[in-house]
Amino acid sequence: MSDAASRAERRIALVRDDVAARLALAREFYAQACEPLRRYGHAELSFLRWSAARGVLATESGARPGSAWWRAVNEGLLRDKVEARLLCAGVPGEASARSVEYWMDCIRRPSPAAWYRAHNASIVAGYLRHENLAAPEAQVERFMMNVALLRVLFTHALLVRPRLMLGWLAPFGPRLVDPRYATVKWFLDLGRSFPPVYPVTLPTEDTILDEHALARMLDYGVIAPRVTALYALSAATLEEPRLMTLLDAGVPAYVWTRAERPLWYVGNTGPHLRLIARMTGVHLRWPPSPARRRTVPLHG
Repeated sequence: MSDAASRAERRIALVRDDVAARLALAREFYAQACEPLRRYGHAELSFLRWSAARGVLATESGARPGSAWWRAVNEGLLRDKVEARLLCAGVPGEASARSVEYWMDCIRRPSPAAWYRAHNASIVAGYLRHENLAAPEAQVERFMMNVALLRVLFTHALLVRPRLMLGWLAPFGPRLVDPRYATVKWFLDLGRSFPPVYPVTLPTEDTILDEHALARMLDYGVIAPRVTALYALSAATLEEPRLMTLLDAGVPAYVWTRAERPLWYVGNTGPHLRLIARMTGVHLRWPPSPARRRTVPLHG
């Protein structure tokens, strides 16, 4: 292992069991970066705060155990950034992964596209590396993992291929998902979609039905009809062909069985989704769900 990679591993070990220290390390990357890069942390830090508040980053041995999977994926992202910063500062060694190389490119030449490529490469690597940790999670948690992935892939794609992702509304896309602006949180904020605590005790169907209306329009009316094209574009952009294995015939399938497939159709309710899809130049591809909207929300 390279010197920079070894130092990065040691730095991560120091914060592994301290949620506040993880947050501080994530903030430090941007606070100590060059002026242009300092503005790129909105979405990442917001998602990290949400994760910490849910409890997924807590140790598994604590009074309120966290999630081994969420912790591992977050560690990978932090480690890649620490290693890249060390290498850019002149610490000896070679990048231990392609994602580290992408972060080095982002540090040296910050741009929205460079940031998304680096960030998403780290996240996708974590998904692929830690499938064994995701498998024991509850079904509803695995559903959330898939939604988190397709959302972050979509925001990147909306930046680099807006017409493919948004049709004639494409001119509005890149500015909305630019990581330098707070508007990107509209797309990546899962707090509007899922319960704020871990573990989620509600059935998966109830959790999906309780998703915020705007979030459901994004997931089912905009992303779902083009999800295969989205994953193909992301696999090419990130140079990670294995990403396509996380789809099953056009349905997200990260640690997801064929028997669980119909759950993706639960949120496909209402004619407004068909309208949203048409407005962005596509048609709904998933079958409509017979599920009915609840009259009382299950969470805020």
